Amino acid sequence: MPAVQLLLLACLVGGVGARTAQFQKANDRSGRCQYTFSVASPSESSCPEQGQAMSAIQELQRDSSEQRATLESTNARLNSLEALLRRLTSGQPAGPLETQLGLQRELEALRREREQLETQTRELESAFSKLVRDKSTLEEEKRRLQAENENLARRLESSSQEVASLRRGQCPQAHSSSQDVPSGSREVAKWNLENVDFQELKSELTEVPASQILKESPSSHPRNEEGGTGCGELVWVGEPVTLRTAETITGKYGVWMRDPQAAFPYTPETTWRIDTVGTDIRQVFEYDLTRQFTQGYPSKVHVLPRPLESTGAVVYRGSLYFQAAESRTVLRYDLRTEALKAEKEIPGAGYHGQFPYSWGGYTDIDLAVDETGLWVIYSTEAAKGAIVLSKLNPETLELEQTWETNIRKQSVANAFIICGTLYTVSSYSSPDATVNLAYDTGTGSSKALTVPFKNRYKYSSMIDYNPLERKLFAWDNFNMVTYDIKLSRM
Repeated sequence: MPAVQLLLLACLVGGVGARTAQFQKANDRSGRCQYTFSVASPSESSCPEQGQAMSAIQELQRDSSEQRATLESTNARLNSLEALLRRLTSGQPAGPLETQLGLQRELEALRREREQLETQTRELESAFSKLVRDKSTLEEEKRRLQAENENLARRLESSSQEVASLRRGQCPQAHSSSQDVPSGSREVAKWNLENVDFQELKSELTEVPASQILKESPSSHPRNEEGGTGCGELVWVGEPVTLRTAETITGKYGVWMRDPQAAFPYTPETTWRIDTVGTDIRQVFEYDLTRQFTQGYPSKVHVLPRPLESTGAVVYRGSLYFQAAESRTVLRYDLRTEALKAEKEIPGAGYHGQFPYSWGGYTDIDLAVDETGLWVIYSTEAAKGAIVLSKLNPETLELEQTWETNIRKQSVANAFIICGTLYTVSSYSSPDATVNLAYDTGTGSSKALTVPFKNRYKYSSMIDYNPLERKLFAWDNFNMVTYDIKLSRM
């Protein structure tokens, strides 16, 4: 073993130093020649025991391991120095590799941080610019609203003065002189008969309600072809007469109506209007007089407790009937008490774009009124998109009777009911559309028609029939219009 040899060598050196070496030569038991060299220990009086020899061997082994580790470390350093030398000779920057890697990582982190700061700066600049633009827009809107408010205040003051003047009985006199007045007509000549204010005052002073005037007026009942005023088949629709134009984009489409069976405090002249562009439609504008409606002065604004959807609402017997937003529920809202009185889900009815008219607008459920009462026009999955008619109880909204037609709802632009017969319009945008189909609930049969119908403003979103005035009411691209009609004799 190397360790034993080293130990013997140490003993030899020590013996030489002590000059007490002995050399012997003799045969062993087998007859072979054996040389023996003995050296005395300079410090030990006797040879160590076996255990002490093993301890010495283990210590030498530890020393050998430490020297091997030192050698490996030296070798690694030498390799590193050689690599550094190669970089120096090749012109590359010198320095510890770990230091360079650390600097590179730190540099990359700084670059990322700078990019984040630049991005945040750009976002803040963009947000600031947007806020500045929004501020300018709000200031402009504020100025516009202030001007509009001032204008409304002036108009309200003017209306108040006019009402006060009418109540005092002061009406404008005609400008013609007394010499121009025929004999016996001098008293009448004090009034301007062309002035609408006089007509309203005359009605008030003689205590003749507007409903009686409308009922007695021959023009309020379009005659049929034989001169009668009863029910029959629709044979003619007149040119549209524009009464009012909406002021804002919310009036692109909407619904306006009058009550054919008005109850106190309302009259057949009372008008309601709803602009239906938007997502939370709750405002219902009320106008006591036709003049207020045409001039845009509402006498009251109702705020519905639940938003309505689309243009299918009607007013009947003092209540507003409408479809609740995003549902197949029909609601009855009492206009006098401003409270919901009834609600009913129409079984299976499509809603929110399932079975609308061809123009869209979530017109899945359309309410209607005719001489016989309250109706709802809709469709269902079971009907495969065909129009379904149901007669409604105006108090409870219970379905009293239902008819399923063969008219596909999405193939027509709109529909209305006259004397229990459903009529449909071919197009909402064509200037020269037609009333193209009729379904008679009395016989359960349908037929094709070609009655001309004018979409003057090329976007009719609502068409309803008023059985008292015997006219069609429509909303055509911001414009509220009426149509005279004629029916054939039964």
